[in-house]
Amino acid sequence: MTETNETLSLATDAQLTRDLPHSIVILPITGEMVHLRPATVEDLLRLDELDAFYGASKITGKDAATERAVVHTWVRRSQAWEAGQAPAESGVGDPESRRTIAWAVLTDADHDDDGMIDAAPTDNVIGMIFLIDIDGWSRSARIQIILGKDYRGRGYSRDAMPRVMTYGFAPEPAGLGMHRIWVSVPETNTRSISVYQSLGFVPSGTSRDALWDVENNKYQDLIVMDTLVDEYDPIRSLDAFGMHLIEDNPGVKEALSAREHSMAIQQRVAEPGAGEQSTAADESETSSEIAEAPAQPQSTSEQATTGTHTRSTDEESNWPYGQADRKSSKEAWWRTLGRGRKRDTEGE
Repeated sequence: MTETNETLSLATDAQLTRDLPHSIVILPITGEMVHLRPATVEDLLRLDELDAFYGASKITGKDAATERAVVHTWVRRSQAWEAGQAPAESGVGDPESRRTIAWAVLTDADHDDDGMIDAAPTDNVIGMIFLIDIDGWSRSARIQIILGKDYRGRGYSRDAMPRVMTYGFAPEPAGLGMHRIWVSVPETNTRSISVYQSLGFVPSGTSRDALWDVENNKYQDLIVMDTLVDEYDPIRSLDAFGMHLIEDNPGVKEALSAREHSMAIQQRVAEPGAGEQSTAADESETSSEIAEAPAQPQSTSEQATTGTHTRSTDEESNWPYGQADRKSSKEAWWRTLGRGRKRDTEGE
């Protein structure tokens, strides 16, 4: 084989390894306040009943009609991927051949204590959550949640989003194997920006005057925020809101395995003289161990467990969440756990 042919062959192999699967099984995800199942076209009618597109211009910067049309497209693309159809066969198309996953958000909550499920009139559906623009080549996806007007501000998004992100970052076949997950939010939507920062997102760019602020009759900026696979801490992103891991959810065992190995790093570094004797080769070897570690849950001595829910412990961490400045992925929580800063210096 000539050198040119060998190069083309290697490029083809690289392309194949980055291709998304032809079809996908959308797994259900369980939270403490909500549970997620694959969204259907029938669920779109529920969004209208929930007045889910109310105030869209404040939340996403789009008008309600545009937001509704976009959500309908996402659900149809999601169902097409489930059915093994190409993006062009979804009925709505996609010139970039990017994929979408849509879950319906359901709750069994009874906030008014009247003995009835609050969302019973809409079959327990209170909204939807999406992974959009799933790009196999760059391993990137965007996340967005939409909730009914009466179900906002109750903590449902803080329960659902970290669990979907854990699945998105989890390596294949446990998850999608994404490298980056990002969001875009109008600059005036300070509540969402705060929630995203608590989940580990950091500002990565600004699209100037990208949106029209209808209330103030002027243009506003669109803020882009993202987090990377080796920056994201699925345990602390839940713990920040008093939530617990649920071990049966997709991708969670992989997260627990990484954390268990981080605890082992902490113990090694804590040994007398270990810090001075540590070498770059040792750190490289440790990173390889983490990447290749089998998926095993935490030991019971490292977690507080109630049923299938797991609360993280309060060990030291170089956790960047809530800080304004980006942390390099080389300073990710599982790389640096126990090597420096105390929790009382964190900007939580």
